[in-house]
Amino acid sequence: MPLKDLKTIEFGNEADFKKAFGEITKLLGKDRVSTDKDILEIHSTSSFSTHQATPDQRPQLVVYPSTTEEVSKIMSICYKHSVPVVAFGGGTSLEGHFTPTRGGVSIDFYNMGEIISILDDDLQAVVQPNVGWEELNEELANHNLFFPPDPGPGAKIGGMVGTSCSGTNAFRFGTVKDWIISLKVVLADGTVIKTRQRPMKSSAGYNLTGLFIGAEGTLGLVTEITVKLTPKPDNVSVGVFSFKTIEDSAKAVAKVVQSGIKPNAMELMDDVAMKCVNHSGETSRIWPEEQTLLFKFSGFTPRDASEQLKAVERIARAEGCTSVQLAVTPEDVDDLWAARKHALWAVQAFGGMNKRVWTTDVAVPISKLPDLVKDTRKDLDDTGLFSAVLGHVGDGNFHAIIVYEPEKIAIATAAVERMVDRAIALGGTCTGEHGVGLGKRHHLDHELGPEAVNTMRKIKLALDPKCLLNTDKVIQVDPNDKTILEAN
Repeated sequence: MPLKDLKTIEFGNEADFKKAFGEITKLLGKDRVSTDKDILEIHSTSSFSTHQATPDQRPQLVVYPSTTEEVSKIMSICYKHSVPVVAFGGGTSLEGHFTPTRGGVSIDFYNMGEIISILDDDLQAVVQPNVGWEELNEELANHNLFFPPDPGPGAKIGGMVGTSCSGTNAFRFGTVKDWIISLKVVLADGTVIKTRQRPMKSSAGYNLTGLFIGAEGTLGLVTEITVKLTPKPDNVSVGVFSFKTIEDSAKAVAKVVQSGIKPNAMELMDDVAMKCVNHSGETSRIWPEEQTLLFKFSGFTPRDASEQLKAVERIARAEGCTSVQLAVTPEDVDDLWAARKHALWAVQAFGGMNKRVWTTDVAVPISKLPDLVKDTRKDLDDTGLFSAVLGHVGDGNFHAIIVYEPEKIAIATAAVERMVDRAIALGGTCTGEHGVGLGKRHHLDHELGPEAVNTMRKIKLALDPKCLLNTDKVIQVDPNDKTILEAN
């Protein structure tokens, strides 16, 4: 459905909004709704979002349901009065995902953070959307089980489903879509559906589970998730490989992938990122401030992991690796991996906490990674802005973190645009795991083609004909929407 054939979205008027807010307040009680200015601000943007909300992009009401039934009733009310709705979880998304561009209601899932059940015998768990992946894994450790997707600290599983994210474990274990069995979803009109039953595979009907993964809350609100689990890895060790050039490190990644070796994780941190980690004091050791690859292995015995690290070392040495350090004790492994997970904050702190930070990602076929990483690093250096390159390079996905003064946003924006254009030209994607939100929406036509995007519009309008759910995200459905133009 071409954008030019669509009409401007029409929401309810002020009286409609007032009626809806009154009915929701009656449903939940005054203690579970808020119009506090600071609360509205928190639910509109974050300091690390690529899209900074404009003054009018605020919810008028934040609500805190506790059950799927309450979410359903809230959506029924909003549908009746044509009030837009945005879901809110951990607030860690990066591309303006939860900014309420049309006002309305922000549904905060704070009260829906229960681990409903852990089904040890089936290697499954059932959780509500505001359960964090870290929290779930802490509980699963008592069962010697593990949920592999591991994005940034603070992310909630509902949001992880929404952005189809991944994390450091993606190379071996896959992304979040590989670990979701079924979803309970509230549609725009309040209808509640379950996407499938609990067998590990099913050929029954359309893949509705897959439809909602990565939809960023634009097609429905996820209120319950059944996830797969796996036994917790044993005998974990980490190898830290240093290189003189970022191109050499990326070539080593490609050779390791092509060799068939399967580490649990394969991470790139450039010399700037390593300097920031050392400066942060987050680790007990000082690491070489060079282009760095981190490999994590596990095995049935310590020797299994050791043999795999030796095989990687042979490849790395052939590609110019200058030094190898091992983190073999549990303390060293946790120490170094925690530093990797907090790299965003380390780079921001080193670059200046009073500045803005832009973190973005792309992904390409693994053979194209060396050229893209090399060209991106040079381009970022040429901007004169403080920046670091790092990422989950085993599957061709890497990130750029750019720290900049507000008056230099045009320079940062242009650098990100060039990075994305290069990735797409190499057969890649504008985002490997952060999602589209507002920040990457304008790249979809270039990456997928207008017919694919038009098909997405048909799906959106079939499930949400009033365009109430997370309006303006992922795809443009209002021909008069100027959100991206205003933001930049």
